[in-house]
Amino acid sequence: MPVKSVMDLFVHEISDTHNAEKQMTRSLPKLARAATDPELSQAFEDHLEETRAQVERLEQVAELCGFKIKRVKCDGMEGLVEETMSLVDLIGKGPVLDAALIGAAQKAEHYEIAGYTSLSLMAKKLGFAEAVVLLQASLAEEQATDKRLGLLAEAAQIEEAAA
Repeated sequence: MPVKSVMDLFVHEISDTHNAEKQMTRSLPKLARAATDPELSQAFEDHLEETRAQVERLEQVAELCGFKIKRVKCDGMEGLVEETMSLVDLIGKGPVLDAALIGAAQKAEHYEIAGYTSLSLMAKKLGFAEAVVLLQASLAEEQATDKRLGLLAEAAQIEEAAA
């Protein structure tokens, strides 16, 4: 589908973000299993539930705005997921892998934060006030997850990785 207007771009970006979140629903359980720190594993499991809700919100946004989500592959998230899985293969279980997982997860969160920020601004420009509320809810969850990961990175269990 050619993108010729801001609305076309909005449809494309909602579809891209929907695919990104679907990819995350498949990768987060793997991250939870790979983590050795129980708090980190729980953070991944908690974010999986949020991510499922974010997928539903994106579907609600599409319905509210009168379009269907397109089949779009999010290459950016695919790359982030592949990079993370290569770290899981490269590093043995333990605090070093936990530190790597936190860093990789924060990269994905920052990618999603940028996406939801842009989508919120587009929805506002297009006059989709209800969509803005839904998109900002997802943005707030992504920001909270990033903060939680940052706090875990500062936790004592991760400090062992520096030794």
